[in-house]
Amino acid sequence: MNAPTFTSGSFLRPNRRGGIAVLAGVLAAGGLLAAPGSAVAAVQDAVQETAFVFNTFSFLIWGALVMWMCAGFTMLESGSVRSKNASVICLKNIGLYSIAGLTYYIVGYGLMYTDVGGGIIGALDLFYGPSADEAALLAGNEGAVAAVVENGYAVTSDWFFQMVFVATTASIVSGALAERVNLWAFFVFTAILTAFIYPVVGAWTWGGGWLAERGFTDFAGSTIVHSTGGWAALAGAIVVGPRWGKFRKDGSVKLTPPSNIPAVTLGVFILWLGWFGFNGGSQLALGSAADAVGMSNVLVNTNLAAAAGVITAILVSKPILGRTDLFAGLNGAIAGLVAITAGPNLLDGRWAILIGAVGALLCTLGLKVLERYRIDDVVGAVPAHLFAGIWGTLAASFKVNDVSFVTQLIGVASVGAFVFVLSFIVWNVLERTMGVRVSRNVEEIGQDSAELGIDAYPEFVLMVDPDEGGDYRDPD
Repeated sequence: MNAPTFTSGSFLRPNRRGGIAVLAGVLAAGGLLAAPGSAVAAVQDAVQETAFVFNTFSFLIWGALVMWMCAGFTMLESGSVRSKNASVICLKNIGLYSIAGLTYYIVGYGLMYTDVGGGIIGALDLFYGPSADEAALLAGNEGAVAAVVENGYAVTSDWFFQMVFVATTASIVSGALAERVNLWAFFVFTAILTAFIYPVVGAWTWGGGWLAERGFTDFAGSTIVHSTGGWAALAGAIVVGPRWGKFRKDGSVKLTPPSNIPAVTLGVFILWLGWFGFNGGSQLALGSAADAVGMSNVLVNTNLAAAAGVITAILVSKPILGRTDLFAGLNGAIAGLVAITAGPNLLDGRWAILIGAVGALLCTLGLKVLERYRIDDVVGAVPAHLFAGIWGTLAASFKVNDVSFVTQLIGVASVGAFVFVLSFIVWNVLERTMGVRVSRNVEEIGQDSAELGIDAYPEFVLMVDPDEGGDYRDPD
């Protein structure tokens, strides 16, 4: 999702002329193109300004849909945890969105997009804002219109669309570490992730850095957004450790079913809806018929992959997990969406179905793999976002033109190594300075009462868990 660039004639190029051709035909029929050159220029200016408006509106409306995914993550996570931790989940999600907005405005966008030039990081362009031409236009200088329109879109509309993707990355970490991570340690890590780690990955790719120079492609962020969040979550889960009692000495795993299944299901539907903005908006333009057709294909492929993910996860949940699992089916939708995100611009929807189905299969298998290694991921974020994200990024090379599998593999490995190692270091530094998890007593009581003094469901009575067995870390 490289920041789009346009020139004054970009909307007249053969591959972006859909709306232009129709308008030109109408004008020719009316004899207007035979008018003096000034009249033709005025028409071209009007067409270009119209494309500018549509492109800007596209960024803003799709960005708002992606922002709404934060509500989906909140519902999914708060319903997935036990009721004694739901309030903290709500605070974490509105907090991480706010942190992402501030850090990406202050420093993140500049590091990702300013003067990357095939390198590894951009310039320290603090407090990103409107261009000088836009400021002049808003001050009443009508002569600045041409320069503003020539850019193809309003500068801050692109910033807004890019920023909501950053918040999505942070949300992935939140769900994986639920019920035991220290709230303030999580907020500090979120600030580092959104101000530096994510922007560097973005600079390598969408910002025109060294991976982009090699031909790496990731249409809307299977690796750049989702795998980045997944690697950061995996590092955090290892450092923070599992919840007490989750893994027992006898090798059994304690089931911790979601406290609110309707909330989790609603959260997945909200995410599904928001994904249309996530992938559709990554077309990055709505100024021509070609853009409209491309965006339509992207949305259809996104929907097909998610649907295939649901059905596949339901079918394989019993042989893999031992039961027909609703939670697996819901995660299957997310895995299908993550997998198709790298290449939703396929022309053949059958490939979208295959990509989504395989993503869901890997996600369901991944749940068992994490349990085997005693990695506690409350919402299944690592299998859904990391495993499916890797698969989707590699699968994009199968049917998207001029995309090399080797280049995709290099991108996946490079991003994984950078994000995981740096995240692991940051989590360990936080552990040694402020502590990354709450005490065992707080965990047993619940973070809502112990840390916030407010219960999500105050009319419920907190009961002792009858299945509270020993933990593999307890002394004999």
